[in-house]
Amino acid sequence: MSTSVVASPAVADKTSRTRLIGVVEQVLAEAKKSGATAAEAGVNISQGLSVTVRLGEVETIEHTHDKGMGVTVYFGNRTGSASTTDFSDKALHETVRAACTIAKFTAEDDCSGLADPDRLAKDIPDLQLHHPWNPGTDKAIELAREAEAAARAMDKRINNSEGGSLSTHEGLDVYGNSNGFLGTVAGTRHSLSVSIIAQDESGMQRDYWYTVARDAKNLETPLSVGETAARRALWRLGGKKLSTRQCPVLYEAPLAASLLSHFISAVRGTSLYRQASFLLDSLGKPVFSDFVRIHEQPHLKGAQGSAAYDSEGVATQPRDLIRDGILQGYVLDSYSARKLKMQTTGNAGGVHNLTIDPGKEDLPALMKRMNTGLLVTELIGFGVNSITGDYSRGAAGFWVENGEIQYPVEEITIAGNLKDMFRQIVSVGSDVDTRGNIRSGSILIENMTVAGS
Repeated sequence: MSTSVVASPAVADKTSRTRLIGVVEQVLAEAKKSGATAAEAGVNISQGLSVTVRLGEVETIEHTHDKGMGVTVYFGNRTGSASTTDFSDKALHETVRAACTIAKFTAEDDCSGLADPDRLAKDIPDLQLHHPWNPGTDKAIELAREAEAAARAMDKRINNSEGGSLSTHEGLDVYGNSNGFLGTVAGTRHSLSVSIIAQDESGMQRDYWYTVARDAKNLETPLSVGETAARRALWRLGGKKLSTRQCPVLYEAPLAASLLSHFISAVRGTSLYRQASFLLDSLGKPVFSDFVRIHEQPHLKGAQGSAAYDSEGVATQPRDLIRDGILQGYVLDSYSARKLKMQTTGNAGGVHNLTIDPGKEDLPALMKRMNTGLLVTELIGFGVNSITGDYSRGAAGFWVENGEIQYPVEEITIAGNLKDMFRQIVSVGSDVDTRGNIRSGSILIENMTVAGS
């Protein structure tokens, strides 16, 4: 799509980097002067543009310019944190003093503290995360209008819209600590979306589509986004209810990532040391079907979840969480690792491009393999018990027979237990959705309960 640029002040230029590094160094020096035995500080600035049009008319235009600084100080095993959006010398001094005051009143915790020095990132590669794009307000409105118009023009049954939106974002983050680590990361994120409404004698249906990229050149065209949103809404017209049954369930790729997010929540350190996970004591044991591999790819260039280091400065590295269906490791920051008497895995702040290896079958091929069952394209509500793994969510999608879509379905609930669901994964599609931090193709599960009328 068009990526014409209007000049704007750079967030991540050399002057900005130097200034933010100076703020972090000043805060760390202030903490040491105040008697802290250790300290860490993070500072960020960002700017962005967001526009929304509805039925061709401009609804919102928002320009954002944000900044913030957070500091954590340690007095032995006592911890205090404070933050500010004012970078003046006085404000920085008062923020450090506030953190120190808080630390003096907190209980000691021998698991608190900075990441171990030998785990900190030494070499920070360029992951190509920074691609500034400022199309200007007029161009942004034009692109959002174009996407919405493409959806509205698809079919006479498209009679309403929730709008088309375009947004751009550019940010610069600097993190440093008293163990000598100092890192800077500049990043961008741009997106275009449309939400559309179709109506016929059976009623109204809504659906949407979006594209997102760090580099605007990689965004789908407004025409593609609009037409995809329209097709998805039109396909849902005439939705029926199903009787309650047991059947295979095929999660469309954009939804399959949610299954992996439940897995990550269950192997996150905070869930484990609180004994609040259905995967307690599962290390080294089968958790998924034996062909499944789930791994992190933190150094993919230009990807949404790429990072050379985590939010504690710990170096990230590619690693398997699941290999041959067996759990290989947890998702830990320094605190939770100490709680579990383990080592940090470089996941302070989350996972990095979590990927389930795809198979060779695309979505139509997976429907052929399923033969008869439910294709899920929307999930509603949140009914997941993180302790037991019990899973129940409202859903909509399509009933499939003989490998072909028969009709849309709505007002149903799909239920099971995540332990069983993970072990009953039959196949992972080749249609990998790379728009987020979790990268997955469509996922076919052998059997679930579908509750309907």
